[in-house]
Amino acid sequence: MKTKTHILFSLIFLSSSFFDLSTAVSAAPKSYLLNCGASDAESNDADGRKWSGDLDLKFLLSPENSVLQRAGFQDPSLPSAVPYMTGRIFTKESTYAFPVKAGKRHWLRLHFYPASYGNLNSTDAYFSVVADGVTLLRNFSAAITAQALTLAYIIREFSLIPTSSNLNVTFTPSDEHNASYAFVNGIEVIPVPDIFDTPATLVGFSDQEVDVGSSTIQTMYRLNVGGQFIPATNDSGLSRMWYDDSPYLYGAAFGITYSGASEKAKIQYPEKKMEYVAPFDVYDTARSMGPDSKINMNYNLTWAFQVDGNFMYVVRFHFCELQLAKVNQRVFDIYLNNQTAQDGADVIAWSGSKGVPVYKDYALYVADEPGDEQLWVALHPSAEEKPEFYDAVLNGLEIFKLNDTNGSLAGPNPVPSPMLLAAESLIAGTVNAKWRPGVISRAAGGAAGVGLVFAICIVVYQQKKRIPGEAGNSGWLPLYGGSTSHTTTSKSTISGKSCTSSHLSSLAVSLSRHFSFYEIKQGTKNFDESLVIGVGGFGKVYKGVIDGGTKVAIKRANPSSEQGIHEFQTEIEMLSKLRHRHLVSLIGYCEENDEMILVYDYMAHGTLREHLYKSKEAPLSWKQRLDICIGAARGLHYLHTGAKYTIIHRDVKTTNILVDDKWVAKVSDFGLSKTGPSIDQTHVSTVVKGSFGYLDPEYFRRQQLTDKSDVYSFGVVLFEVLCARPALNPSLPKEQVSLADWALHCQRKGILSDIIDPHIKDQINEQCLKKFAETAEKCLSDHGVDRPAMGDVLWNLEFALQLQENPDADGKMDENGLINRSNTVGNDANSFSSNTNMSTGGASEASDDSDLNTNVVFSQLINPKGR
Repeated sequence: MKTKTHILFSLIFLSSSFFDLSTAVSAAPKSYLLNCGASDAESNDADGRKWSGDLDLKFLLSPENSVLQRAGFQDPSLPSAVPYMTGRIFTKESTYAFPVKAGKRHWLRLHFYPASYGNLNSTDAYFSVVADGVTLLRNFSAAITAQALTLAYIIREFSLIPTSSNLNVTFTPSDEHNASYAFVNGIEVIPVPDIFDTPATLVGFSDQEVDVGSSTIQTMYRLNVGGQFIPATNDSGLSRMWYDDSPYLYGAAFGITYSGASEKAKIQYPEKKMEYVAPFDVYDTARSMGPDSKINMNYNLTWAFQVDGNFMYVVRFHFCELQLAKVNQRVFDIYLNNQTAQDGADVIAWSGSKGVPVYKDYALYVADEPGDEQLWVALHPSAEEKPEFYDAVLNGLEIFKLNDTNGSLAGPNPVPSPMLLAAESLIAGTVNAKWRPGVISRAAGGAAGVGLVFAICIVVYQQKKRIPGEAGNSGWLPLYGGSTSHTTTSKSTISGKSCTSSHLSSLAVSLSRHFSFYEIKQGTKNFDESLVIGVGGFGKVYKGVIDGGTKVAIKRANPSSEQGIHEFQTEIEMLSKLRHRHLVSLIGYCEENDEMILVYDYMAHGTLREHLYKSKEAPLSWKQRLDICIGAARGLHYLHTGAKYTIIHRDVKTTNILVDDKWVAKVSDFGLSKTGPSIDQTHVSTVVKGSFGYLDPEYFRRQQLTDKSDVYSFGVVLFEVLCARPALNPSLPKEQVSLADWALHCQRKGILSDIIDPHIKDQINEQCLKKFAETAEKCLSDHGVDRPAMGDVLWNLEFALQLQENPDADGKMDENGLINRSNTVGNDANSFSSNTNMSTGGASEASDDSDLNTNVVFSQLINPKGR
């Protein structure tokens, strides 16, 4: 799968029999766990599974084309030395032949650890894998995949039905690369009950079905919806791992989760096969939309996934009604990629009773178009059926890829993100010369290929992300593979203190002050609740005092927050290197005693939102609001153009625009920020992150982030300032819930004045309002290419201010109705030039070293979860 672009999904399984213990051993189908390249006859992995070495070559048909090698470095995130520390290296086409029962479905799992083997470079390993005539991998590079996904090892799982008594698995080095070779560390061949014996309904063609049972299948996702991670030992005999679904939820609409633990004993499988379809723990937890029908009707419960284009996918929904017992109490519609998969889904009507599991399969073709390799799953209450409760529910979700008409499951290698490459380049350039050879020799074994320290950071990051779910970013956070640990904290083995600072660049550390936890406690009177001035997703913000009298804002991470370490580190990395009048200033940080605390300049007047609605303060004048918008635009314009790399804020909203004691606006909260695309790219492919109501619809549809995504969010801010109402208000009529949609509707109908804040309505000059509204409207264009750059937004806001103060001001407009700096004339142009010097900031307001090292290790590329 992509990342950004393609994400590789893998599973770690335990070997087990799939038949009753009473079945004779001689009658049980044979399973194989082959520790490739191992000289030992048998060896156990960390889970106690027995793996057979392949030194005797009884399965390898052409041993002369291969050699045994041992990995030169054991990455800390490997779950076990077996089977990853030994490998079989193929210099020519070679085949393993496993005796199997023809016509019976088997799991085939391939394990890859892209390390250095002897004098071989892991980046030279490009190869294909064919099993029973189906191409599973083509021109596959485990090194590129591991680097792009920040994993140390890769596992791919396939499900196939051998056509003969031998399952042949052939490895072929690619002829497209010089010195290419193939390798594998472990192979599992395990017979399984056929749980794909029913056809799937083809979405968009209700009268057509897709025959899944005859297909070769690749497992892409396996999620325990509404529940926690389920280890292989808790699966129903098939040794699968089920992952938390929250990293894949879109935006802030998480719904609610619940468990029927007390009813667990009452869950009744309707038939024997259902026991293998999913375990009790999947059906015992669920995610629903919530108890408020009015709110539920205004949003979808949505999950977003990256997939390979040009393939048919089967999406399996697992249901078990734990709360209701009657037909038509909870009825909902199911959508896949904005197409209706199922109208009027009623779990009780399907299952016949409360506590009875049921599953449904739907097939969907995903086209191979740039930016469209994605699969969206959405649930929405069915208004047509008029159920008792307007709600939707889901217990589990699996996504499988089917082989194409050419007998292939192979997708492209994922593309490493520009941010990753930049981070690696920076690390390589700053490593001390006497250490560089050692680091480079270890790089192939690192999850991101940047040495032992980076690899340890990756382990810490992945451990953080899996509780429960950037991720990640990145998300996307690979569902399978990587570290299997679920540790939630990271401490120095020397001091016992949190070692977050060890993950920061030396430049960030040198530019930021390190506070002791004692200083923080003193400055906040031991975190006195009376000093709390704000609460966010990261944690509480306290008003504090340092150095005998300097007022500061102290943001302390909530231990239960899911934002955590990534945002903490990103904020430090960003703000330690950026200096601008309209960016909030980071003073320092504290990371002792497992704490994550950030210290900022104190913003006396709080957030912009506090002064727009639901405030006890006197409403801001129109002139004040316009000045604040201009200041925020200057800060964003600097981020987009003033640093070495383009920086995309990704969470522009009125609560992230702060105002100091002189009413100077400052952009804050860089926890989700990302470096922009390189010169030869148009976007950064990444998981959707941000705040509901402000999200760029193009970014939402394609997961392609550009600086125009910030422009869209800022357009929402402009209308929020003008109308003094939230970006989303579910209590309003449906057409008014979204401020962006409603304001655009009113603007185009010529009735925008009807929704302007009455406190300022009489203060706004007509020409100023026209220019301001046109600018906001252009910011909210559906397509990024139609939106102005932030620099042009800034110029038009400054022009609107001139129109407010001097209604006779004029300027030439471009074809979009926006003032361009090249088109300004006369005194206005001179004024704009003067303002530009102040707005761009450039070197005068940036630190001397304003280049950005956004450490890819802490990028939430695979965690789709909004804030």
